[in-house]
Amino acid sequence: MRFSTLLTHLGEVSDATPRDPAGDPELSGAAALDRAGAGQLAFLESGNALAQALAATAAAAVLIPLDDELQRQASERGLAWVALKDPRLAFAEALDLLHPRPVLPPGVHPTAVVDPHARIGEGVYLGAHVVVGAGSVLGDGCVLHPGVVIYDDVELGEGCEVHANAVLHPGSRLGRRCVVHSNAVIGSEGFGFVPTANGWRKMPQTGLVVLEDEVEVGCGSTIDRPSVGETRIGAGSKIDNLVHIGHGVVTGRGCALAAQVGIAGGAVLGDGVILAGQVGVANKAVIGDRAIASSKSGIHGEVAAGEVVSGYPAIPNRLWLRCSAAFNKLPEMARTLRRLSSDGS
Repeated sequence: MRFSTLLTHLGEVSDATPRDPAGDPELSGAAALDRAGAGQLAFLESGNALAQALAATAAAAVLIPLDDELQRQASERGLAWVALKDPRLAFAEALDLLHPRPVLPPGVHPTAVVDPHARIGEGVYLGAHVVVGAGSVLGDGCVLHPGVVIYDDVELGEGCEVHANAVLHPGSRLGRRCVVHSNAVIGSEGFGFVPTANGWRKMPQTGLVVLEDEVEVGCGSTIDRPSVGETRIGAGSKIDNLVHIGHGVVTGRGCALAAQVGIAGGAVLGDGVILAGQVGVANKAVIGDRAIASSKSGIHGEVAAGEVVSGYPAIPNRLWLRCSAAFNKLPEMARTLRRLSSDGS
């Protein structure tokens, strides 16, 4: 694809967008700026060592920030370039064009097992050894890759994609265009047991798990159903690999949960919450809209909307940074305290 053709498909590019086609190179793929070579597209965004990175790249074309000096440097190097407010977003759009995903033709593999009481929409693809249980509904255009198991009473909206060996348990409800990656488990029983004199008595888990439109669930992640009611993941939320979401959790729209996050039952997350890797959220904790928790934070109570927290237990990030700066001084402070105590005696 020619660079000029690529630009016509990028949402931010208009007639007034600064650019230099520099021979309009043919692009065969894309790569990171420091690894790109002939025929490849790369991007540069604010925060990089900008001038040095651009001077060293062997890419044929680059997406760069709105910066006059970077534009001048790119032209002097003979690179094709376009300057954008959000080069990373444009790069994501470009990858879709340069590396289009294969489209699977509708059809049912001979080894797939579909209960006669299941309802299958138009244009659905069912791969090898897929199982679809009684009463389940697959919307138009759904794609189920090999080994997927859909229990009874599961509903998938149109355009959902479920990757190999994922499992959806009874009571799972997926909206439109959801993606569930390999080995994820949706709707498994929540961890509900009642202590008795004779040991633990299992609490039946009869509720639902609802993924609203365009939720994506990473490999090996699990989302549990509750005893009653529902576990709900808000529209557009993105869940990384190896995340556990307990029974009765409710998240708002557009949340992002990184790898190994664990959320205990009954917790509530507002819209746009970001939890970095290995964050732990306690039972019934409440996290406000657009709050952010840095890696390994432990949240036990309430986090205000827009707050950034760190540490265990989680405290405001600025306070945590000051505390962290003092940690290395603790041995010296302890020695000083002992000396002062000794002198005082």
